[in-house]
Amino acid sequence: MKILTVLTYYRPHTSGLTIYVERLAKSLVQLGHEVTVLTSQYEKDLPREEMQDGVKIVRAPVLFRVSKGVIMPTFGWLAWKLAFDNDVIHLHLPQFDAAGVAFRGRLLRIPTVTTYHCDLDLPSGVFNRIVSPIINIMNSLAGMFSHRIGAYTDDFASNSPYLQRFAAKVQVILPPVNLPEISQEEITSFQEEHNPQRKHPIIAMATRFASEKGVEILLNAFPQVLDRYPDALILYAGQYQDVMGEEAYFDRLYPVIKKYQDQGQWEFLGVLDPAQMAAFYPNLDVLVVPSLNSTETFGLVQIEAMMNGTPTIASNLPGVRIPSRMTGMGEVVPIGDSAALVKALLKIFDNPGNYIGDPDQVTEQFDPLKNARGYEVMYRQIQEDLK
Repeated sequence: MKILTVLTYYRPHTSGLTIYVERLAKSLVQLGHEVTVLTSQYEKDLPREEMQDGVKIVRAPVLFRVSKGVIMPTFGWLAWKLAFDNDVIHLHLPQFDAAGVAFRGRLLRIPTVTTYHCDLDLPSGVFNRIVSPIINIMNSLAGMFSHRIGAYTDDFASNSPYLQRFAAKVQVILPPVNLPEISQEEITSFQEEHNPQRKHPIIAMATRFASEKGVEILLNAFPQVLDRYPDALILYAGQYQDVMGEEAYFDRLYPVIKKYQDQGQWEFLGVLDPAQMAAFYPNLDVLVVPSLNSTETFGLVQIEAMMNGTPTIASNLPGVRIPSRMTGMGEVVPIGDSAALVKALLKIFDNPGNYIGDPDQVTEQFDPLKNARGYEVMYRQIQEDLK
């Protein structure tokens, strides 16, 4: 099959959504399909067209930005052109442009699938109060025009207002998670570079620095952790500077973070490549996902950590709480509750043997080829239905 995948941001942009789509696209190629990604040229130095790991990437030029959105005058023309050349259209929401692409799929009788990654929850402000209903309408239209909608978990599907509305179309397919195999020498080298004094315990976050990620929940919990474990260290992997729309949030928290940096108890690692992430997780005692709202629906990094034997602590959000429940390799805490986070951290540090789980089973459950085969079956079912 020839599959057209459509999303606003694709690699090298780093987010859970872009990593998910990259893994799915590469796995579909591995299964023998042709995959084209239509996305934005969100940075001018990115090529308009290129091949990466067998995936063709077509980027529409960006005329200007509206908050985190992008305006692409040629996007519609490219969507028509590519729709005619493909057997399946696969959209990834939230995405303003998805409604028009899904309508093309319906009009041309092309199997059209949407993967719904998260609910939309924009920061407060006059502009976002205007924009948010418009994007929600466009996402709703995309759902109406799509033949099937993929969701990560039953938990999120049954709690998301969007997915509840389209429940008859929803099919749950576990997300794709993998990391490259690396040597023990690479893991040790990472430790020597980022924790040469062998501080313990090591707490980590792995995400872009954004208000919905709940960085302040960990910051508020950290002093009480230090009372019990004065050598504790926080490693933060992910983009933390110049995150679109999050500059004020970073500026507000940074004075406290800098204090810990100066004490050698907080280190920003920046964006790590997959091999570096594979070395990162075995050096941790716990990964924390203290997200605050339903823009977080799972947290792929939890599975990456568990594949390496590292437990996690997650907010009690639909979908986000599932990895710990599936594997027994973590704790779930109330949303925004720093005191509960402290208790969970100390519980894991005091009883690490209770969170060992089965990393090999986790790896098998979330094999990207399983995810791709799930969608492959979905595509073929829709093709049969349209005959």
